[in-house]
Amino acid sequence: MQSSPNDRSRTLLRVFLLLAGALASLPAGATTPRDAEEYFFNETFGNLPDELALAKQEHKKGILLFFEQEDCPFCHRMKTTVLNQPEVQDYFRKYFRILSVDIEGDLELTDFQGRTMTQKDFSFKEYKVRATPVLAFFDLDGKLIARHTGPTKGVEDFLWLGEYVVDGHYRSENFARFKREKRQQTARE
Repeated sequence: MQSSPNDRSRTLLRVFLLLAGALASLPAGATTPRDAEEYFFNETFGNLPDELALAKQEHKKGILLFFEQEDCPFCHRMKTTVLNQPEVQDYFRKYFRILSVDIEGDLELTDFQGRTMTQKDFSFKEYKVRATPVLAFFDLDGKLIARHTGPTKGVEDFLWLGEYVVDGHYRSENFARFKREKRQQTARE
């Protein structure tokens, strides 16, 4: 049985009202989470020299590698509470090419020096990654400039980590001190 144009219009109106009600129930300033795989990470063929070239072409600050493993609860928490937030996705995608590296993965990857190896060898042999997540920031020459092991406490801390790298604070202080100063500054405001 075919539905009439009137029935379709009523169905569309119901869907619209349901969506409007759901959005209205969000706290002020809240945004709807988006899938981290689609909106945070960039697609890649695992060739880091090519990724560096793209980062330069796109006027990025560098590359962020998110070292993870499938059964890591901290990686899962990061993806479902931090990396899925639009403000995080927009900020980090503005400044970095962002790639996921499976520390147990057998997929081939070409490192910054052009050597081919598995993701697991790259993770362990090149960067000594044993626990996840590890957030490794590289400049446009492929040089590691900042590394954070473990999850951040939340969106604010993760955005501060981005600011710490983007604004070059890693050159003069460690991230713990930078966070402490940011918390004090926020408390004064």
